[in-house]
Amino acid sequence: MARMHPFDEAIDLHASAPQDTPHAFTGATHPAYANMVGPFGGTTAAQLLQSALLHPDRLGDPVALTVNFAAPVADGEIRFVARPVRTNRSTQHWIIEAHQAEGVVATATAVFAVRRETWSDVEAEMPADVPAPDALTRMPVKGMPAWPQRYDMRFVEGAFPAAFDEQEQAHSRSTLWVRDEPERVLDFASLAALSDSFFPRIYVRRRRRSMIGTVSLTTYFHADSALLVQVGTRHVLGVAKALNYRHGYFDQTGELWSPEGQLLASTHQLVYYKD
Repeated sequence: MARMHPFDEAIDLHASAPQDTPHAFTGATHPAYANMVGPFGGTTAAQLLQSALLHPDRLGDPVALTVNFAAPVADGEIRFVARPVRTNRSTQHWIIEAHQAEGVVATATAVFAVRRETWSDVEAEMPADVPAPDALTRMPVKGMPAWPQRYDMRFVEGAFPAAFDEQEQAHSRSTLWVRDEPERVLDFASLAALSDSFFPRIYVRRRRRSMIGTVSLTTYFHADSALLVQVGTRHVLGVAKALNYRHGYFDQTGELWSPEGQLLASTHQLVYYKD
């Protein structure tokens, strides 16, 4: 029997017993997605989303997810409570919580929707003249935390600094091809995790060590299930940059594109930093 993909192991949630809190699922952190302290935030976001994706009352597919990291997530078991708080004809609104022994460690709101055919256009522009993934080398991951080793990242510009030499850069923009490692067919849970796979922009901009932590992460899903199936296991193109650093917080914004130029998701987060 083939072993599950590490990401599928990480988002493998089980419904709690009927006598427990309704709408509850149990999961755990996974060593393959460990960060320097605690788990990679992208897997926590994916787990929160997965608890709604697995819910028997789910309507449609996700179009928006906002995760607020209320406290450090400890290694071990996590209990997720996903509640659909309003269901309309074509949209559904969710409140989701992640609990550990010390209490709530993360909260999320999500919007699901039944998509329909409409006039469509995109004003964002995918970077032009980007080398194909096969023309680039994978970012070295030796000595890095576990989670970057679970992604095949091939940078066009703005790579994670090989050394923190404190040589401040003119901008924090990164462009890269990225996919799960080992390969895995793209779906909404993995797209949610990929939206947090951009390294903190302050590391790229200042090339110095800083204590950081994501406070809030929002992802908008522009792709439907059919488009994700078309992407399959191929690399997607990621673009990320920061807009402002001030008073201990910075934002970063990102885009994820299919190889054919379809915008799959856009993402925005607020990050705490300390010099």
